[in-house]
Amino acid sequence: MKVEKANGHSRQAMYRFLLAEVDHMKSEEPVMHNLLAHLAEASSLEQLLACQLSTILQTLGFEHDILADMFAELLLANPSITNAVVSDFEAVCARDPACASFLHALLNYKGFQALQAHRISHQLWNDGRTQLASWLANRVSVVLGPDIHPAARIGRGVLIDHGSGVVIGETVVIDDGVSIMQNVTLGGTGNETGDRHPKIAQGVMIGGVEGIWGSSGSKMTFAKPFIQECDPYCRHPICALWGPTHPALLAHA
Repeated sequence: MKVEKANGHSRQAMYRFLLAEVDHMKSEEPVMHNLLAHLAEASSLEQLLACQLSTILQTLGFEHDILADMFAELLLANPSITNAVVSDFEAVCARDPACASFLHALLNYKGFQALQAHRISHQLWNDGRTQLASWLANRVSVVLGPDIHPAARIGRGVLIDHGSGVVIGETVVIDDGVSIMQNVTLGGTGNETGDRHPKIAQGVMIGGVEGIWGSSGSKMTFAKPFIQECDPYCRHPICALWGPTHPALLAHA
């Protein structure tokens, strides 16, 4: 039985939903009891998330308990992060029909996991702990795949679907409600400093195998897919990448 999902959860409500899903999974799959035990023992959403991320990212020198304590302390001190996490939970369940539950995303979706770890590394970066933030970002890339610079600013309710091949550069800004598919690069041109990465507007969906490079000073926004052919010499970024007859998903603001 799938636990009912709803929109607009508070942190406490999301915590209760996840605990209910943990209990249900333990009864449905007893072999997973030990895997889920640390989640069942968590006393808050912050501790639950910290436990799961530390299980995934632990390594020699940064064992589970060290990471879990560090993550939980930072999350509890910055409730805006966990508010964003709740919105991300709702986004993945609303936009991905394969997502069976909130717990399913937490346990199995590396794009979701990487995004939540990025929220922690971003806070560390903002707190001036840039070396630790960079180490954590690299660890996330090694274990989960997405390569997200800890300085990148990412809004709430964001879906990183699959996560494979996703690269997000230092000065990227992603607004709320954005969906990013696999093999997407939000990169700089590599030959300038300062603000050099794309800005993605609210609600944009970026399709797989896309590269968006540099910062034009405007935001990339959604447009209706083209139903007619473009001019053969069109220099729109999508046409340049895919050819003039490919349905374009992005347009300049």
